[in-house]
Amino acid sequence: MTFLTLKAVPVVPWSSSQPLNLRPKVSTLFYLCVGLSIFGLGEATLVAANVGVSPWTVLAEGVSSLVGVSLGLATLLVSACVLLIWIPLKQTPGIGTLANALIVSLVIELSLIFLPHPESYWLQVLQAAAGVLLVGVGSGFYLVANLGPGPRDGLMTGLARLTDFPIAWVRTTLEISVVSLGWSLGGTIGCGTLLFAFGIGPAVSLGLFIVGYSFAKADAS
Repeated sequence: MTFLTLKAVPVVPWSSSQPLNLRPKVSTLFYLCVGLSIFGLGEATLVAANVGVSPWTVLAEGVSSLVGVSLGLATLLVSACVLLIWIPLKQTPGIGTLANALIVSLVIELSLIFLPHPESYWLQVLQAAAGVLLVGVGSGFYLVANLGPGPRDGLMTGLARLTDFPIAWVRTTLEISVVSLGWSLGGTIGCGTLLFAFGIGPAVSLGLFIVGYSFAKADAS
């Protein structure tokens, strides 16, 4: 369970030296795209399971209900607020920040056509759990590329650096807080929502650990 104590994103040979890098190595871009594609597949797997949306979507639903705007606009407002919090946390955006929105959205759209939509409740739960794990592994690859995180991941890494707490616990605390706020505002939750809230922190930390350990070991051999 060593991965649960991870406090920072690992650095490997193909990691960018800084997030705002307009001329990254081909290998860095490759693993960024691989990570974001796995991330998007995980998100789509969770959606297809149909047992609850992610905590941040619950919050967007709550904001939508409170303010009287569409879910899409509410999601945009939530993301904008998260990006504003980046300022005091001194987080730097990059190619990965933009690619996060583009690649993940595209993969979700394409994946939903082919992914199973199980009718059995327990198969739905298993599929949701698989989705959470895929998001964690995908996060590991794209965050290690160090080309800029997405809004939520940037908040996670920024708070982890500021507090010196393990990434797993910072992310779990964030997700539980978000889903609680979203539910209090009128958002809807399900088993998949709770799986994501409690599981994504350890899943992301596991993904980071696997990527960091695997490539560091390969470089040493």
